[in-house]
Amino acid sequence: MADNPGVSPIARLVVDHHAEVYRYAYRLTGTTADAEDLTQQTFLNAQMKLSQLRSSDAARAWLFAILRNCYLKSRRRRVPALASNIEMNVYEIPADAPLEPPFDRERLQAALDQMPDEFKIVVLMFYFEECSYREIAERLDIPLGTVMSRLSRAKGQLRGRLFELEVASVGEQRQASSPPGKLNY
Repeated sequence: MADNPGVSPIARLVVDHHAEVYRYAYRLTGTTADAEDLTQQTFLNAQMKLSQLRSSDAARAWLFAILRNCYLKSRRRRVPALASNIEMNVYEIPADAPLEPPFDRERLQAALDQMPDEFKIVVLMFYFEECSYREIAERLDIPLGTVMSRLSRAKGQLRGRLFELEVASVGEQRQASSPPGKLNY
């Protein structure tokens, strides 16, 4: 972070890690607005706790830990609001998002949104943060066996939900392409 003495340490963190922090926040929250708020809160907290960052090599993991804690804190105090009159696509990903992954983002996000936080956090730490089982256990202060169990169950839930969504999608496509009066089984 000391490469350019004219740039503040927090500005360097934002420049270097904003895209990664935002993508992780989006996977946790499932909405653009909430991801933006969570990203902003993460960097605000990072600025207040900048003295705790020991090394620039650890900045990514440190920011992800702050983000995860902000997310969990917001989930504990959130009161769900009825959104029955709101017309918006909460699974929309900004057009300037980097590189298209080899999977359907909307289906993945829908599957993640259905998962309880205890499973979502573990699966995102494993795949997104690339943490080992032991690192997850240490950071969340839970037993290693619990991490393994939650990750296994989370993977199963994701597979099941992604498969359900794919089957439903294929069924809808078949129904739309079949001639009137003819049923596809």
